[in-house]
Amino acid sequence: MPNEEIPVPEEGKLIGKITHYFGGIGVAVIELEDTLRVGDTIRIIGGTTDFTQTIESMEIEHKKIDEAKAGDSIGLKVDQKVREGYKVYKL
Repeated sequence: MPNEEIPVPEEGKLIGKITHYFGGIGVAVIELEDTLRVGDTIRIIGGTTDFTQTIESMEIEHKKIDEAKAGDSIGLKVDQKVREGYKVYKL
């Protein structure tokens, strides 16, 4: 039997979900299940939305941070409109 590799899902690793979106300023609140750093690339999927972006900055309680961990809720400027419940993957 050939030794087949398990394919990595194209969407990457699920690291959290959108819990709120501030449309006026284009900022999403993401509740994290894993670590996330400035410079990481994420993919947001939900409804008809599916896009990737690189994290340029993120905040917790209006303070800029370079890294967030599981359990944190972070604010992140997003390139497109998102809704609560959309899934966030790290590529």
